[in-house]
Amino acid sequence: MSAGRKGAARKAAAPPKLLVEERRRLIVEQVEAKGRATVEELARRFDISAVTIRQDLEALARAGTITRSHGGAIPAGPAAQDTPLTIKETRHHAQKRRIGEAAAKLVQDGETIIIDSGSTTVEIARQLRQRRWNALTVITNALNIALELSGIAGVRVMMLGGLLRQTSYSLAGPDAEQALSRLSADRLFLGVDGLDPDVGVTTPDPLEASLNALMIRVSRQTVAVLDASKFGQRSLSVIAPLDSLDLIISDASLGTDYVQALETLGVRLQLV
Repeated sequence: MSAGRKGAARKAAAPPKLLVEERRRLIVEQVEAKGRATVEELARRFDISAVTIRQDLEALARAGTITRSHGGAIPAGPAAQDTPLTIKETRHHAQKRRIGEAAAKLVQDGETIIIDSGSTTVEIARQLRQRRWNALTVITNALNIALELSGIAGVRVMMLGGLLRQTSYSLAGPDAEQALSRLSADRLFLGVDGLDPDVGVTTPDPLEASLNALMIRVSRQTVAVLDASKFGQRSLSVIAPLDSLDLIISDASLGTDYVQALETLGVRLQLV
């Protein structure tokens, strides 16, 4: 084989390069899974220069997704403030995708569902996009979820009004509650920032907590979707006690102590 053909063959066999956003998401996953990652490890894994990896780590550190350390990175500490959705989506992405798949399987043609804002609930919307629908009505307070489901045949999207929360792309407040109070739904998919067996489910924003509580009241079934890292966490505003939930879908890494606590409270749990 000529040198030119060999070069062409090597190019054809080379794996496709990752997009910057995808590579950075995988970096965050590795740091969180292993507790640390060095520049050299990441450069070998992604077959790129150490300079590029350092640029990735600096960008992720500025966003608050990781903490920069000498020669690499470690996981970011718990956020004291409401974390932007763009950062949340990089955390525990594989688990959130599995939770979204399991939740979407519950939805039947002809239903009216509510999808709350959040980095896990958006995975439900992405799964719903892949199915064919004759008639599905989706009520949401999240701009990004409405965009995910817009233009799909057989899907009607109803946006709630209200004040826009920049960190979550969600709408909340009296106008949103007034619009929701005139509606009813078969099923609510609720995203939360914390779950404590003694307190219930919580979120950082009081307006969103009030809207979430109303979502529960107007829905026949409430399904909370959250990865295992949210268990044991408490945010500022309580949405509802755990006995308001019909089902919790989380990932299989959830500790046995929380599984037993939910069983004691009589809360249904599905791990994926």
